[in-house]
Amino acid sequence: MPRRNSRFTEIAALLRARILDGEWAPGSTLPVLDALAAEYGADKNTVSRAISEVLEPEGLVWAVPRRGTIVRHGMARPHRMRGNLVKRNVATDGPGYSFPSASGQEVWRHHIAPIAKSERLDDPRIARLLKVPAGSEILLRHRVTGPEAEPPFQVNNSWVHPRVADIPGVAGQAAGPGDWLYRIEQAGHGPLSWMEYHRARLPSTAEAAELQIPVTMPVMEIVRVGRSALDGDPVEVTEYVIPSDRVETVHELHRDESAAWPWPEDAS
Repeated sequence: MPRRNSRFTEIAALLRARILDGEWAPGSTLPVLDALAAEYGADKNTVSRAISEVLEPEGLVWAVPRRGTIVRHGMARPHRMRGNLVKRNVATDGPGYSFPSASGQEVWRHHIAPIAKSERLDDPRIARLLKVPAGSEILLRHRVTGPEAEPPFQVNNSWVHPRVADIPGVAGQAAGPGDWLYRIEQAGHGPLSWMEYHRARLPSTAEAAELQIPVTMPVMEIVRVGRSALDGDPVEVTEYVIPSDRVETVHELHRDESAAWPWPEDAS
């Protein structure tokens, strides 16, 4: 009699067929291991091997912390080009801005209820960029958003400087994106200017759970610093965390004076 663990390829084939037949939609969660093991008359280790050694490498599912096993949106999930244009959002009647990943003609949905709360800012890098002492109590806006009918595209955390945190609308959630930034401008700090810092890293367990990705998938971290036109000092710092398979960045390269054409010897 074959060992029960040798059944993992058979169970993987059965699960694969059910996924491809649409029994579980992209973004949905497979039944827990106990339930699948009971259904197939196998032990949990066998089902776990079917998922981790076959279905996950095939790109059909992902094991997501605190969520379970998630059906993927195909091997190539929807992704977006990210340039450097801040656009007026025209999808709603109110004022607001869409930043480079969004088109300016859509309102992304929230995958969790938006959060605005006062929180101790212990991250020295963010504190330095916001020009506040580490450990300060700062208004934090936390969002997990993305286009309709897609898995979460990004986690954004915005730390708002105390000098603008009490402006009406800054802590709220207006119908359109970027409305809170317009409120800061309207209170005397406009037009805001922005600088971004990009780097790749691995997600935290909490970020992976919110983005529905494994902790082994790299993310792009974009930290945006918004500065007041009044004095050039920061009024907000926003961190975007985006799965690496969802975004590409594109930038036009500009020549430094040292690389000017033609070379001096060619011009003589």
